[in-house]
Amino acid sequence: MQFVFAGKAHPADKAGQDLIKRILEYSKMPEFIGKIIFVENYDMKLGAKLVQGVDVWLNTPMRPLEASGTSGEKAVMNGVLNFSVLDGWWAEGYKPNAGWALQEERTYENQHFQDELDAENIYNILEEQIIPDFYNRNEKGIPEKWVTYMKNTIATISPEFTMQHMLDEYYEKFYNKLIDRSKLLFANDYENVRVLSSWKRRIMRGWGSLEVASVKVPDSTKKALKLGDNFIAEIVIKVNGLSAEDVGMEVIFGHKENDEVKKIAFIEEMTVAGVEGNIVTFFIEIPTLKAGVIDYAFRLTPRHPLLPHRQDFGLVTWISSTGD
Repeated sequence: MQFVFAGKAHPADKAGQDLIKRILEYSKMPEFIGKIIFVENYDMKLGAKLVQGVDVWLNTPMRPLEASGTSGEKAVMNGVLNFSVLDGWWAEGYKPNAGWALQEERTYENQHFQDELDAENIYNILEEQIIPDFYNRNEKGIPEKWVTYMKNTIATISPEFTMQHMLDEYYEKFYNKLIDRSKLLFANDYENVRVLSSWKRRIMRGWGSLEVASVKVPDSTKKALKLGDNFIAEIVIKVNGLSAEDVGMEVIFGHKENDEVKKIAFIEEMTVAGVEGNIVTFFIEIPTLKAGVIDYAFRLTPRHPLLPHRQDFGLVTWISSTGD
């Protein structure tokens, strides 16, 4: 095996500079002469040579510090197999039988322990999968499984990471939506701009006066919900100058580990069950479909049909199961 390293460290990246220095030191040791090589002055021309001449593109960033991973993207277009941490582009680019991956989740908070585990996994995958697949050849000297991986890489991964694909997604997800929104806002001499601006000012003035009148939720101290039982909750809010159309309520469920919510399980919208004067009642009834220890909280946010997304207006009120 031969490891070829290439890259540059930012002038302020002392750790990166030290790593390159260490690689150079190893490359000059007698037992590694010709086995570990560092190529200086990495640029586009050198990158083109590398993707034509290597068999495996190894990328091992510290999770989650991979900026994107464009070097690995261009490698797959040349039939080079990636072996990387599931971070950056490889988190969505990786497909079985078209490369290899190290898991995205950290096992240890301590980086030294995590590095040791990752190194052990790299050695195991190299020894048990990559090297045997590369050297297992038919009577014509062709590594059939390896070639299949190369074909899968070119056919199933590279089409999703071209500039054309990126531009198509930009148009679909952002540009076309922005154009449509511009037309909506600019129509009738910016009428909707004035409507939305006026609504935001009114919400800003009245948001602090919202009051939680009552919270009715299952009493877990008396009876824990079992799988299939209905979760029923009712939240009554005094909107005090705002209206039922101005606000929306949802309940956020999260998996609890060691008395702490680590991961969101799912989010459900609550319906408006009644409006009486300035009092709005929100209600939800859904079956419990996930096992485990689940905690929840309620989120009250402004709502308006002209808001493009929730982050456009940074107001939110969290309500716990106790009404706080």
